[in-house]
Amino acid sequence: MKFYKADEDVSLGYTGCLDAVNKWCLPGVQPCSICQAGGGFPWLTYPCVDLSSLPPHELEKLSDPWPVPREEFRRLRDLVRPLAPSWALLEPGVQLGPCTGKGSGRFGQLFMQDSASLFVREEALAQLRSAGVSGLQGCSVDVRFRGKNPPVLLQLQLELHGLLHPDCLPVGRKPPCPECGNPGFHWPKVIILNAASLPTEVDVFRHRQGWATVIVSERFVEAVNRLGLDGVTFQELETR
Repeated sequence: MKFYKADEDVSLGYTGCLDAVNKWCLPGVQPCSICQAGGGFPWLTYPCVDLSSLPPHELEKLSDPWPVPREEFRRLRDLVRPLAPSWALLEPGVQLGPCTGKGSGRFGQLFMQDSASLFVREEALAQLRSAGVSGLQGCSVDVRFRGKNPPVLLQLQLELHGLLHPDCLPVGRKPPCPECGNPGFHWPKVIILNAASLPTEVDVFRHRQGWATVIVSERFVEAVNRLGLDGVTFQELETR
């Protein structure tokens, strides 16, 4: 099975743009006392998570990405955990709930926002499911579109799969920070996937170590090409 990195196709002249963010988030964290890493990572996104049952004063805190002490982050994460998928990584800056805001322009059948979030038109999602593509959990967006005939977009909630092969990691890299777990290396320019870590039953997912990287299977690419769907390009990734 081959695997590919998905990216926005800028060659088709689509002008679609979302001035929108997910409704809630976990805040960032203040710098680690050992490695000084801090802030947040907004690429992890769980748009199907509903936090509306939490108290209003907690929802206010879960709408502010500003960094907080790690103790407060852990407290808020514990509030969110029962409402999130059991497999979800709840890291600082994670985005939660429906994508909310404004939209404009012309969208393809598939659309990527900053190459980290994958959106699909409602009719394209139905076609992909009928074609046997798995891992497609679409979540409605709360976006007001300008113009006539606005698209019905859904944001995919992506599982986390796959590890980097050691051959693409720097030699002599530092171990993760013992305090916060910061991995201590930069994302490689050339990605090599660990073949043994890749799923066999999920056709679209987010890389477990590189959360801004959306990966699709050969089945996904074949279905997109066969159905004539557009808006996204695919770059094959090496596996070992």
